Amino acid sequence: MLIHVIIFMIITTILISTTCHTNVNVTNNINVSLFPAILVFGDSTIDTGNNNYIKTIIRANFPPYGCNFPGHNATGRFSNGKLIPDFIASLLGIKDTVPPFLDPHLSDSDILTGVCFASAGSGYDNLTDRITSTLSVSKQADMLRSYVERLSQIVGKEKAATIVSEALVIVSSGTNDFDLFYDTPSPRHKLGVDGYQSFILSSVHNFVQELYDIGCRRIVVLGLPPVGCLPIQMTMARQKQNERKCIDKQNSDSQEFNQKLNNSLTDMQSNLTGSVIFYGDIYGTLFDMATNPQRYGLKETTRGCCGTGEMELAYLCNALTRTCPDPNQFLFWDDIHPSQAAYIVVSLSLVEQILHVLS
Repeated sequence: MLIHVIIFMIITTILISTTCHTNVNVTNNINVSLFPAILVFGDSTIDTGNNNYIKTIIRANFPPYGCNFPGHNATGRFSNGKLIPDFIASLLGIKDTVPPFLDPHLSDSDILTGVCFASAGSGYDNLTDRITSTLSVSKQADMLRSYVERLSQIVGKEKAATIVSEALVIVSSGTNDFDLFYDTPSPRHKLGVDGYQSFILSSVHNFVQELYDIGCRRIVVLGLPPVGCLPIQMTMARQKQNERKCIDKQNSDSQEFNQKLNNSLTDMQSNLTGSVIFYGDIYGTLFDMATNPQRYGLKETTRGCCGTGEMELAYLCNALTRTCPDPNQFLFWDDIHPSQAAYIVVSLSLVEQILHVLS
């Protein structure tokens, strides 16, 4: 019951903010001291700014990105405001925002309560990372090792190991892998959809095992969104402007992958002593928002708020690009990434799932 009251309060707060000239700052939280820190791995859905510090064109550290972020700052987050890890950290009473690990100005306090290792444009498939020049999950695991070393310098090795083992670990990746699989002449096509799903699941398994070996124990791995509902996929399918809709086949592929992922994570947990490794569903919430927008105060679900909303992403969504008057009425901010209004709804659903498993 508590989570539903909080959902109502926070969504109402967000809907009051109607333009990119108004901040939204979620201060309500569940105030549960379950986790000393939050550690985040994956792609642009949860990258809070690491790509600002690497050589890649996959960046969002310029307007109009961040127009609803506190201070209207473009921090490198691929949305108009905060992302899933920011909201989850705030709701669970850990911290207000999750900083990127590559930020050279990280304080000891930042390190103690957790950071983000994610890299926008990355995937579980190393081919994806090579195409986008981003940080592979393997490199993100190496960054975690560096984080543990710095944490140990602050609190000692024993305390550092305790913080890492008790931290909430969030992994969210895979969308870029399947976008490229569908939209480019990928050498992975020879595997077929089922074979490629198995290939990605193997990579997930290896990455989660690596996190476990480093010391992580509480790990939630997010599934795919309804990939067929991303505006970029509608554009790549050459849908007519007045006939844009979710692509059923890609959505059914996403659901099939998510079921396999859920089963795989259950098996992993049974074999990794002392671990709690589980699947986090984002598909259901995003699909409901796409198909029942009126429930969430949304008016547009097939285009992003930035530009035409059909092809704008990264540098194509820039200070010269016109944006919609009210991003809170849009499911998507650009042609791939959800708006802040959508992210808070997804985050609240995930908090409910996390508390169900870990509280």
